[in-house]
Amino acid sequence: MLIQTAMLFIFFSVMIGIGLYCRRHATDVSGFVLGGRSVGPWLTAFAYGTSYFSAVVFVGYAGQFGWKCGVAATWAGIGNAILGSLLAWAVLGRRTRIMTQHLDSSTMPDFFGKRFRSRRLKLAASAITFLFLIPYTASLYNGLSRLFGMAFQVDYSVCVIAMAILTGVYVIAGGYMATAINDFIQGIIMIFGICAVIAAVLRTNGGFQAALDSLAQVSDPAVSSTPGVFASFFGPDPVGLLGVVLLTSLGTWGLPQMVQKFYAIKSETAVHKGMIISTVFALVVAGGCYFLGGFGRLYADRVNVAAGGYDTIIPAMLSTLPDLIIAVVVILVLSASMSTLSSLVLASSSTLTLDFLKETCFKKMDERGQVRVMRLLIVLFISISVVLAIIQYRSNVTFIAQLMGISWGALAGAFLAPFLYGLYWKRTSTAACAVSFSFSCVVMLANILCPAAFPPILRSPIHAGVFCMLAGLVLVPLVSLVTPAPARTHVDSAFSCFDRKVTVRQCEALGDASGESN
Repeated sequence: MLIQTAMLFIFFSVMIGIGLYCRRHATDVSGFVLGGRSVGPWLTAFAYGTSYFSAVVFVGYAGQFGWKCGVAATWAGIGNAILGSLLAWAVLGRRTRIMTQHLDSSTMPDFFGKRFRSRRLKLAASAITFLFLIPYTASLYNGLSRLFGMAFQVDYSVCVIAMAILTGVYVIAGGYMATAINDFIQGIIMIFGICAVIAAVLRTNGGFQAALDSLAQVSDPAVSSTPGVFASFFGPDPVGLLGVVLLTSLGTWGLPQMVQKFYAIKSETAVHKGMIISTVFALVVAGGCYFLGGFGRLYADRVNVAAGGYDTIIPAMLSTLPDLIIAVVVILVLSASMSTLSSLVLASSSTLTLDFLKETCFKKMDERGQVRVMRLLIVLFISISVVLAIIQYRSNVTFIAQLMGISWGALAGAFLAPFLYGLYWKRTSTAACAVSFSFSCVVMLANILCPAAFPPILRSPIHAGVFCMLAGLVLVPLVSLVTPAPARTHVDSAFSCFDRKVTVRQCEALGDASGESN
């Protein structure tokens, strides 16, 4: 307990110290929200990765899908690295950075408003962002607090409130730059932490080969009658696993808190470096989390899934480890969750301030006023999510993975296709964006309120979220082709940033005998 407490004290002191140090970068809107668009590749890549992976992945998804799929769950981590990081950076990174600077856009709703010259789209995107980020935030508290309860025997509510206050302090003080620097430190902790935990768990089970042999002997007739299925390449449910891969990988392409990282990166060279760094980070952290969860069934005697849910699997696995490793795990998950939480509250507060309140109620609000309002909204957003997290825990409404599925499905389903086509295709129409927004929100809300109305495969929020994302990729081009095209002059102006001519100085020209240059 002394070791764990000391490590937590050091961790919190460093985080808050960085927040206070970065106050000088958070005096105006650009500095508070985007760090002045001058963040380097390492900080941006780690900010992207740590916002991506949190207690939701480590406790919720790794536990649930490791239990269901065995070591095949590792494919989810590989998909996160390739589709959610490598391809996301390659497809979105450069064009997002260039067009958002050209349009002077600071948030995703602001991008929709300026790219499609539509105030309604901007307000709708702002409302969707604020509404559906709250369930995701609640799921962060849930996963982290279960680990704290295991390690410190501290009440769930105390854990939630303490984490919220500490995260709020450094985000309110230092804005995006404090978040980015803290994300870098937290990312390093996550990399070393996940490697240490995997090594410790495998060692407890006699090493990798012995643990794999033990897993191959586990059977569950309710899942599959195939011998050794939990140690197989694709596991007992390849279709369900594919749904997890698509939601958690393709979903990042449409999440405001993820895409906004591309707004702030310094240069084009930094985009290429950041893409490689982010991919390696995702491979180690996400791949490691799901790989670890794949051995959850070796602890079946310590876990009662029917009573406590899948969220108890990872804490049960870790409870057998030495105190020092448990302390490392707590810091690891705390790092992952605080970095994601800081990204969520910053995205939510900036969106609501810049894209909703300033557009409707306070049109003459200056930059200092906007920063003050964003700081107040951070407090409001954290407070709402804390209350929701405590209510969810007391009433046992749903598991972590389902909370995240609701949030990711609605946001990515609404925004992925309009944002992607908006960056690449001039013909994308305002009506098509509105259809994508409406379709995703209606489907996900209906999935929450009356899941029985859906076909069996879509009753899970995870599968419903994947359906919304894929449907958006089809709906946006179809609706765009049958609705009025956007004004040509405005679209050409928006895309002119990709066609800008650059004049270079010619130092010397070599010509042929006639004097003509080659």
